[in-house]
Amino acid sequence: GDTVMVGGFGVPGTPMTLIHALVDHGARGLTLIKNDANEPGMGIDHLLQSGQVARLITTHLGLNAHAIGLMNEGAIEVEFNAQGILAERIRAGGAGLGAILSDIGIGTELARGRQVVEMEGKSYLVEPALRADVALIHAERADPFGNLAYAATAQNFNPLMAMAATCVIVEAEQVLALGALGANDVHTPGVFVDHVAEL
Repeated sequence: GDTVMVGGFGVPGTPMTLIHALVDHGARGLTLIKNDANEPGMGIDHLLQSGQVARLITTHLGLNAHAIGLMNEGAIEVEFNAQGILAERIRAGGAGLGAILSDIGIGTELARGRQVVEMEGKSYLVEPALRADVALIHAERADPFGNLAYAATAQNFNPLMAMAATCVIVEAEQVLALGALGANDVHTPGVFVDHVAEL
């Protein structure tokens, strides 16, 4: 029943090893928050195949026909967000905000049944902030304290998710000695990280 944020932007930054560990763990009824559903046989599709996911909050399923099939069969509930809105909802959760306001989707199907507020003559959708019980993220480099550096597009969702979860578990390609990661290279300070595992 936990909510789990899973980092990544397609393949880059997706914590593949931690996903396999979660499959082996067997936790069920999960709500996953991830930018995308990866591709069949990759990333979070392993959790979908094992029947561990009840709900997926995402931006698209387009590369994963298996996820689309599960949604169409009603086997999982899917909540779609514009990519920037998903990122901002997670950022808001990490910043301790309750929600953000956005005019994206006003007057469309996306606004049906949603709370709308008026401000200075303009309508906005209320987008609730997102938090999770656990975040699984991937870093290129880490130190034992949990300071993290990401590579390229892995910086898109991983840093936001590290701030928006109660427990943050990181898989790192390299775990360097304390002090070896330069202060200017740290994208996520170790204060947000609970566990680091070297790949």
